Amino acid sequence: MNRRTFLATTAGAGMAALGSKAARGGGSDGEKAVLHLPETLASPVTIAAIDVLKVGGNYFLRTRSADGATGVAMANSRIAYLMGILRQRVIPYFVGKDARDLERLVEGVYVHESNYKLGGLAFWNCVGWVEFSLFDLLGKVAGKGVADLLGGRVRDEIPVYLSSMRRDTTPEQEVAWLAKRLAETGADAVKLKVGGRMSGNRDAFPGRTDGLIPLARKTFGPKVAIYADANGSYDAPHAIEVGRMLQEHGVAFFEEPCPWEELGETKRVSDALEMPVAGGEQDASLPRFRWMVNSRVVDIVQPDVNYHGGFIRTVQVARMAAAAGRVITPHSPAAGFRAITMLQFAAATANIGAHMEYTGAPVRKETWCTPAVEISGGKVRVPAGPGLGLEIDPAYLAKAEKV
Repeated sequence: MNRRTFLATTAGAGMAALGSKAARGGGSDGEKAVLHLPETLASPVTIAAIDVLKVGGNYFLRTRSADGATGVAMANSRIAYLMGILRQRVIPYFVGKDARDLERLVEGVYVHESNYKLGGLAFWNCVGWVEFSLFDLLGKVAGKGVADLLGGRVRDEIPVYLSSMRRDTTPEQEVAWLAKRLAETGADAVKLKVGGRMSGNRDAFPGRTDGLIPLARKTFGPKVAIYADANGSYDAPHAIEVGRMLQEHGVAFFEEPCPWEELGETKRVSDALEMPVAGGEQDASLPRFRWMVNSRVVDIVQPDVNYHGGFIRTVQVARMAAAAGRVITPHSPAAGFRAITMLQFAAATANIGAHMEYTGAPVRKETWCTPAVEISGGKVRVPAGPGLGLEIDPAYLAKAEKV
């Protein structure tokens, strides 16, 4: 099966847009502005304070303007051990500045007081949380949703795949619980873990990957897209061997076949396989992404909107991919409020893949925010409200302690 046919039959039109491997090349992401503020936002939106709040096990960043407007974003669990960078190196830079200059501020914080020496996921994750809260603030002041601030919505619903995070299951157990979730959510795509995670060619346990993929295809049938994530389990020769097995069963992309820093190894896999290779979850460098795209290290770029420093930098990666005729499918094994940043990004980005990542396991309903962010018919509706689009119950946030 040639590549164009393979893409069309496994991942649908979104993946088919990648085209043939031979036709793909590099491209510049250009200098066009990312942030689109309405002309009505003529007065400065001065950042007066950025607070870190904790309610139960949830962390939030709340930004307040000098005029009393607020923006709130949710942090991921990494904040527990990144607090020093956030509070000492990132937040102070933004306070006192005009939030309308956010694009320039995201660039400036990197060089401020030699912050570039901290460059990487830990630093940019902190910047991302602040940027999300500022987008929520700007959106509420302007009466616009984040997708509108990023240039305008191109879709209101986001097709998602159910992402399994498990390697502790047998093939039979894994397929059984995912089949149940497919039926419950109406989703038509799943992602399975293969290999053992940065494991030097070892499987999670002997025979799991070789048993899981054929059973999943047999059980789910030809209409369900199957994606596979190795989390850097293999060297290039072993990854190519596994990839050919995945191809035989119509797996639609092979994520992180080799350790993420081993770009040469990953490129060898990409060159050898007909199926798309995906990666970029751990990367937080725009020049590195540019090189990955221009050198065709991966076919699908997967920055995490959190890890990569927020909406602005992730849009810049999407533009790199678009210039090369490729798609972006951000890493986002999240649900509910934690998924809202991915959803807003996907709502504004033309060249996303066929499905965006969403946690496969059932999640507890977040009764403290509206509207509910849930899968229905295999899709998640993007909230239409200003900013991030979610309203937090004031009584819930009143319980918060400042950290």
